[in-house]
Amino acid sequence: MTETNEATRPISTPGWRRYPSAPQADPAVLASLRTLPVALLSDNMARLSGSYGLLPYHQVKPMVGTAVTVHTRAGDNLIIHRSFDFCRPGDVLVIDGDGDLSQALLGEIMATYAEKLGLAGLVVDGAIRDSYAFRKRDFPCYARGVTHKGPYKVGPGEINVPVSAGGMLVCPGDIVVGDEDGLVAISQADAPAVILLAQAQQRKEEETLRRIAAGTLDRAWIAAQEKKMMG
Repeated sequence: MTETNEATRPISTPGWRRYPSAPQADPAVLASLRTLPVALLSDNMARLSGSYGLLPYHQVKPMVGTAVTVHTRAGDNLIIHRSFDFCRPGDVLVIDGDGDLSQALLGEIMATYAEKLGLAGLVVDGAIRDSYAFRKRDFPCYARGVTHKGPYKVGPGEINVPVSAGGMLVCPGDIVVGDEDGLVAISQADAPAVILLAQAQQRKEEETLRRIAAGTLDRAWIAAQEKKMMG
């Protein structure tokens, strides 16, 4: 994080609030999450957590990191520029732009700066531009869409407050995981349990695939489920 007292001091004025970034997640937890598909993580969070409508605009690789959150007025990126001062290597910057696609909130220059800071990736519930440059690189960026029209720099905006990203609640300090299928946000407190459940499901699914290959898959459950559903 860039240490400047003025830039990172807490502010509690509504609309302009900014708070210190939450402690980063345990590296061992992040390493475990990096090996698990988002679909399995979502399955083991009752299929309630996850984004929709946010697509990867990069050569996809797993994205895992601690959330630094931003809520900005649609089409305005002043607070996003300030939020870089709150980011640390390994963080995921999650930007709630109200899903607006009329103005791009960031482009190649800001993404390059984010990568230089060591961020694990960007999540933008809004528009980006310079999409060709994004698609050529493997620095993770998920966004709702693309427009060539650039942003304003007026404000207001808030840093490290709860936000919505693709319909998914993200709180400062949550662990954000992304892959080809989308994104989930997991609280640090829940992460160890979710990992164990997802690993167990992963082993079960690997066994199912082996049975399909061997021609020994038992499909009797389908008739039993139909009977149960039909009463």
